[in-house]
Amino acid sequence: MKGAQKHFKEAITVQKSCVELLGDFTSSQSESGKSSNTIKTYCYSLQAFASWLHNSGGNIDKLTRVDVQQYIKHLETTNLSAATIGKVFAAIAAFAAFKGCSHVMEGIQFPVQSKALHTAPKSLSRTERNKLLRDVECDGNLRNIAIIYTLLFTGIRVSELCQLSLSDLKLSERSGSLTIRKGKGNISRTVPLPVDARYYISKYLKTRTDNDYALFLSQYKQRISIRSVQHMLQNYGIHPHKLRHTYCRELVSAGIDIASVAELAGHASLEVTRRYSKPSHVELEKAISRAFA
Repeated sequence: MKGAQKHFKEAITVQKSCVELLGDFTSSQSESGKSSNTIKTYCYSLQAFASWLHNSGGNIDKLTRVDVQQYIKHLETTNLSAATIGKVFAAIAAFAAFKGCSHVMEGIQFPVQSKALHTAPKSLSRTERNKLLRDVECDGNLRNIAIIYTLLFTGIRVSELCQLSLSDLKLSERSGSLTIRKGKGNISRTVPLPVDARYYISKYLKTRTDNDYALFLSQYKQRISIRSVQHMLQNYGIHPHKLRHTYCRELVSAGIDIASVAELAGHASLEVTRRYSKPSHVELEKAISRAFA
């Protein structure tokens, strides 16, 4: 009984120490300019790592190379993708740098995501896009219509949409734009608003009787959350990223240069944008059919 009590007290002490440590780490990352989404991802990854370490007899406050390597190997036995494991690795590396023990990350082996992308990311076909717009318009919820038109015709991320305030919106009779403040990678940018998006945002705002600063509100009259937008899109069988992919794909197909598309989409690297210049799976199938016709 005494042994169990001792273990319980030790666990509480470790947990408290871990919370304080991660709190200090979070503050340091915020001060260094990391985006809120990156910090959240780091914290989630480190909390899971700390829990695994505690159950394995380790301590996140005393990191060793063995701890890191064994945890990466453990993650490989789960259903996590190589890309996700890479993000966990990045979180631990940032924490190790914060602790002044970056050497524990040297020589760590982990699965590398293949860079051989032969086709562009999946986007909506013209038929699928029209069906989505038709369905949401038939449902008649002006806020949802405005959100989908905004995501589809500006290519902004859901997290960026949820952070928008009324002051970020510029509307006039013949033009409009959205200012994205500190998007992914702390990249700020201004995105033009096409006429259809302007039309539905204006209609939605005319129904508002509140004084909230947020551009889009939940049914509880609070700034809409990422989860709420994701859930709404799921009702239409759509993943948020597919709308963003469709936007980028349409720009590239229209002949807009890669650098401009990267600027509009807020891509930190042109390599990310160049994926959209690759043929889609459907286009490859059509090309093969023509070749062997």
